[in-house]
Amino acid sequence: MATKSYNPVSLIAKKRDGKILERPEISYLVEQYTRDKLPDYQMSAFLMAAFLNGLNEEEASALTHAMLHSGRVLDLSDLPGKKVDKHSTGGVGDKLSLILAPIVASYGIPVPMISGRGLGHTGGTLDKLESIPGFKVDLTLERYREVLSTCGMVMAGQTEEVAPADKRMYALRDVTATVESIPLIASSIMSKKLAEGIDALVMDVKFGSGAFMKTPEKAQQLAETLVAIGENFGKETIAYLTDMNQPLGYKIGNWLEVEEAMEGLQGRGPGDVMQVTHTLAGTMIMLGGKAETVEEGMERSKEAVANGQAYEKWLEVTGAQGGDAAVPGNCESYPKAKYQFDIDAPESGYLSVVDAYKIGVASLELGAGRKTKEDRVDPAAGIELKHKAGDPVKKGETLAVGFTNNKEALEVAGNAMRNAFVVSREKGEKLPMITHRVDRAGSHKIKFNPEKDCNINKIT
Repeated sequence: MATKSYNPVSLIAKKRDGKILERPEISYLVEQYTRDKLPDYQMSAFLMAAFLNGLNEEEASALTHAMLHSGRVLDLSDLPGKKVDKHSTGGVGDKLSLILAPIVASYGIPVPMISGRGLGHTGGTLDKLESIPGFKVDLTLERYREVLSTCGMVMAGQTEEVAPADKRMYALRDVTATVESIPLIASSIMSKKLAEGIDALVMDVKFGSGAFMKTPEKAQQLAETLVAIGENFGKETIAYLTDMNQPLGYKIGNWLEVEEAMEGLQGRGPGDVMQVTHTLAGTMIMLGGKAETVEEGMERSKEAVANGQAYEKWLEVTGAQGGDAAVPGNCESYPKAKYQFDIDAPESGYLSVVDAYKIGVASLELGAGRKTKEDRVDPAAGIELKHKAGDPVKKGETLAVGFTNNKEALEVAGNAMRNAFVVSREKGEKLPMITHRVDRAGSHKIKFNPEKDCNINKIT
């Protein structure tokens, strides 16, 4: 904790002018904000200054350390097994945590997962979990440890005890246009992940229109920053760069994504969802000591789905966290949105673009996300795609269906959805879903087989 007192306005001005803040100065700002002695508007000003002028490696490390130690750092050393978690930098239709956590935990590898809510146009794991009737994500640390010990996994939100500064700053960044900053993203992610008591971490760093990192180069920079922070704290960290130019899977929204996750756990998941899932889960299984290589871990991941052990683990943890396990098992019983509408193909050809960002914005308009941190999320709102990039389509054929309980959102969301699709005469080339792996040894390009691997299609 900071011991010296500073003038917050002077610190904000210093960062505004592109100067370097010292570790005690950053610690002071975070400490004062955590104690409610620094108002939202001053922290917002600091975040904007950091967004515009950047943070160097020492500043990012200081910010991570300050947020990490703003609350309790869990000690899970008394629980057997190597604790491994996964984190995604955010995307559209990304429901992978709901699938891979029970896969990995079914092999006896503890998965202590502290997740976040939606940021901007991207969805959040907690909002998806809370769409399940009764599912509790606001657990005390004692209950968190109890569920982890009993089930081998837990999926919960941050409390005021765990990285409270990050929890508050995370929500503030969402509504002050300061999300897309590599040092702020890296510090936020790693502060709460390091507070979990993990031994190893797998990162899904996304790039493309629906990601915060729009280019592979920016995604690689973020991945390298995350891996460096993790390794510096003594945690084995591996990151993958994955494509988010179109939504992951076919369903976007909170309950809709739970539905698709259940399909994945029962062996009926979309190819793109399951390819990335098995890669990440396989890496976690390897890091957890249950496989010698990532490839062997991927095979074990597929086996856990095929033999039903992963789905059984999901039902177990759902029950342990207060959720009605019968509801995910019977998705048809879930209340439907009052309004739904179709978006049709304007002409025949090949669907060359399904813009993830525009789909995410449309889903937000329908009620599946937040425009302010006080907004309530509609669990039934969202979008179901009927086609993905590369598919042939006929004029008038349904491309997607929108769902909402807000009649006033129909026009704006409908226009956003229409603008997300481009139909072309050419099919386009196949591109990989996963492009690189980043670890302590550097960045490694993933071999792509266009005839076998799941992919996106893009007109060049």
